[in-house]
Amino acid sequence: MSRFAIAVLLAAAACSAKPAEPVPAAAAKPADSQHAGITTPHGDHSPRHGGLVLMQGELHYEVVLDRNGKHAIWFSDAVREDLPASVASKVAMTVVRPKARDEVLTLAIDESGESWIVSGQPVAGDDVMVKVTFVARGEPFEIEIPYPSLKSP
Repeated sequence: MSRFAIAVLLAAAACSAKPAEPVPAAAAKPADSQHAGITTPHGDHSPRHGGLVLMQGELHYEVVLDRNGKHAIWFSDAVREDLPASVASKVAMTVVRPKARDEVLTLAIDESGESWIVSGQPVAGDDVMVKVTFVARGEPFEIEIPYPSLKSP
């Protein structure tokens, strides 16, 4: 009888145990051989969205200027795991063109919450500068980037 009681207790315990949590899929890593297998902080600066990857402290950000004027900024952590767009605030771009008025663009979080986006004028030319500003972890940040380094493929 005691064996039967022990068996019932073991079966009840097994049925009430929480199923194992599924293991989340690993984030997509760069396909190029130069960055394959890199898992150390700041070891991977390959673009995932066709832009230029830069960093501010532990925070990486990818600036994408689309030829048709659809611009975006994506944020990731030190090992390039995607972060929600809400990690930053007050995200803006100013496109400075020679002999033209500066184009000031205020970005907004996209519908998925993954990036900051804006529609502006197409960007072209070798003497164009793009100033990117945002606030992250309570600290304002600003950088000026020459447009030729931001050209999307």
